[in-house]
Amino acid sequence: MILVTGGAGFIGSHLVDALVEKGYKVRVLDDLSAGSLDNLKNSIDRIEFIKGDMRNFETVKEAVEGVEVVFHLAANPEVRISSQSPELLYETNVLITYNLLQAIKDSSVDYLIFTSSSTVYGDAKKIPTPEDYAPLEPISVYGGAKLAAEALISGYAHIFGFRALIFRLANIIGKRSNHGVIYDFINKLRRNPEELEILGDGTQRKSYLHVSDTVEGILHIFEHFKGEGKIYDVYNLGSEDWITVREIAEIVSEEMGLNPRFKFTGGVDGGRGWKGDVKLMLLDISKAKSTGWRPRMNSYEAVRKTVRELLEEH
Repeated sequence: MILVTGGAGFIGSHLVDALVEKGYKVRVLDDLSAGSLDNLKNSIDRIEFIKGDMRNFETVKEAVEGVEVVFHLAANPEVRISSQSPELLYETNVLITYNLLQAIKDSSVDYLIFTSSSTVYGDAKKIPTPEDYAPLEPISVYGGAKLAAEALISGYAHIFGFRALIFRLANIIGKRSNHGVIYDFINKLRRNPEELEILGDGTQRKSYLHVSDTVEGILHIFEHFKGEGKIYDVYNLGSEDWITVREIAEIVSEEMGLNPRFKFTGGVDGGRGWKGDVKLMLLDISKAKSTGWRPRMNSYEAVRKTVRELLEEH
């Protein structure tokens, strides 16, 4: 039995669909605060679904019963709330991970796979940034919470005899996403087709990976990890190029058949979209590629495909 926490969310639901297709027995734990059962409509009759909040330890304990593999994707996905609601980011990233680890240590779980984030690197001085980059210095509470979760997972795995695999993800995009820059731009242009407000100065440049490539990478590297025998390992997952916020705005406008004025907010701290926004992010994915995985789409292709998917969805 495989447990997917946050399995009704954006990435989680795509992972659940892939696992079900491969014939695995899947249990999903989700409180539906960010996800939705609609995301699981392709798989819902073939999975076990538990609606529950991972801040409640008993709920988590019940969910891991009889489980061999846990994919831990439950989290608050919004980097931007770092300044407004740090306590929520602690609860929905660190506390729930601690509860999961406490439940796993006395269970039959052999493997824990965790989706972390490129935000743990902060403003990396080495780009593309490899997994062994140091010191890790997150510049947002979100990044700090992800790094805290990684550290707890490493400690528990080494002490309590299960194996843990961490994925540090670039910006993941695709259908079913309900936050992020592409989603925001589409909604802003629907409200006002004449003008598009862009947070920051538009020169923020980051790597984007389509969710289909992401799920493929997670499952491929997990199989590789199982054969390697390591207790704990970390992989970056992203594309090999990057794209500016301005270029994303141009693609969204073009796909919507619009020609809006761009209004840049100017941003904070040298053109960032918000305080804690990493301005330049490109991950070194050579370690992931050494296992035989590579992304099918680059950042530009992933962005264009996502715009089309989101326009079709809504």
